[in-house]
Amino acid sequence: MKFTVTSERPGSVKTGCVILGVFERRTLSSAAAEFDKTTRGLLKKVLKDGDMDGSSGQTVMVHYPAGAKCERVMLVGCGKASEFKTRAYQQAVSSAARAANASGADDALSYLAELEVPGRTSYQKVRTLVEATRSAAYTPDTLKSEKDKSLRPLRSLAIGVDAGDMGSARKALSDGEAIASGVELARLLGDLPGNICTPAYLADQARKLGRSSTKLKVSVMNEAGMEKLGMGSLLSVSRGSRQPAKLITLQYSGGKTGEKPVVLVGKGVTFDSGGISIKPGAAMDEMKYDMCGAASVLGTLKACVAMKLPVNVVGVIPATENLPDGNASKPGDIVTSMSGQTIEVLNTDAEGRLILCDALTYCGKYKPAAVIDIATLTGACVIALGSQAAGLLSNDDELADEILLAGESADDRAWHMPLWDEYQQQLKSNFADMANIGGREAGTITAACFLSRFTKKYRWAHLDIAGVAWKGGDEKGSTGRPVSLLTQFLIDRAAS
Repeated sequence: MKFTVTSERPGSVKTGCVILGVFERRTLSSAAAEFDKTTRGLLKKVLKDGDMDGSSGQTVMVHYPAGAKCERVMLVGCGKASEFKTRAYQQAVSSAARAANASGADDALSYLAELEVPGRTSYQKVRTLVEATRSAAYTPDTLKSEKDKSLRPLRSLAIGVDAGDMGSARKALSDGEAIASGVELARLLGDLPGNICTPAYLADQARKLGRSSTKLKVSVMNEAGMEKLGMGSLLSVSRGSRQPAKLITLQYSGGKTGEKPVVLVGKGVTFDSGGISIKPGAAMDEMKYDMCGAASVLGTLKACVAMKLPVNVVGVIPATENLPDGNASKPGDIVTSMSGQTIEVLNTDAEGRLILCDALTYCGKYKPAAVIDIATLTGACVIALGSQAAGLLSNDDELADEILLAGESADDRAWHMPLWDEYQQQLKSNFADMANIGGREAGTITAACFLSRFTKKYRWAHLDIAGVAWKGGDEKGSTGRPVSLLTQFLIDRAAS
């Protein structure tokens, strides 16, 4: 899809569809009021006739409006003007994008970015519009032998802005398209089944991404290399699989030479059956999404390359399957991590932390400015936060605040949870340095407590994305989160 910005006014533009906002109760936005004058009160008549009242998410389409040059005009409900904030704006642009893609129009012109949103700049509004429109156009039909030919998504979208905002709007277009491309890569990888998206496939995708920029260097370590480094914890998970584990590293050198990198560590369990501690069969197919942390790292680095972001970033992806087998780890087994600490594996379905802990130890070689791991780690996080926010735990409050602000700015939010020493006692083991689970209570926190034991040499944060990485039910599919959050975090770092 092609995106452009324009300062042309709505009634004079020849386009397939003009998109305008309406507030409760039947109050036209300034651009809609301007269009209404051009069409001699058409929009007010539509509202008066009861076609819509401006409730959030509503859309109504009018074809061939007399007096205007467009083929269609779409009215989008924005809710109460007094409550029109970031979340309401996001809902309005998403609703408009879905309706526009289903309208049959080849092109459209949206004036939603002209709406006043408290605390949001023109740059942020335009970028959100681009990302939402690309998201609405995404279709998980890669593996379908016959595509739905009735789908005629938009080919181009122009965004109306004030003439004085053209410079920032063009920058927003560029950044929004880069981030949207990263999100789409994460969604595509997440939606692929486990028989295709294996650890080796993830490694190939990383290599492919590496070929897109001379600033991105990719390396893939095999199991022999991991064994040489003493990654007994990670390798204990791959023992039950015929697919060899891979440790994928991507080094993006966009910043100054010698500048400490931000390291992103993504959990890459390409299918998680639970191992010997096997999961219930219902919805087990969704365990193909247990590599969404890895997918988000690849998506974020794709966005960095596209934006030529002036930062140094390292992506580290421990990739494996977790399956039952005669050689698989058993409950009660004790393994030795790369750090030298021993772990009693009380539950083989708590495997994410077992692969992450070795990857986190490995990260120390880069002398990082900060490390963020991203993982679909605990069902407890879904119970605690639902699908609205990722869980955030950190050994550094300033780093946590940076991540929280980036999430608010990108509308890809996280919530800070405690990482108090009192929780560490739940990981006690009679036979090893620690157990890999801490019981039913505070499962998200004790999982982070486990990881914290491998991150004492640097600033570290953990994002538990189990509730936000994918949707189930009729809308089943990967969301691409938290690529937007991570990219915004790096944008902010580059600007500081």
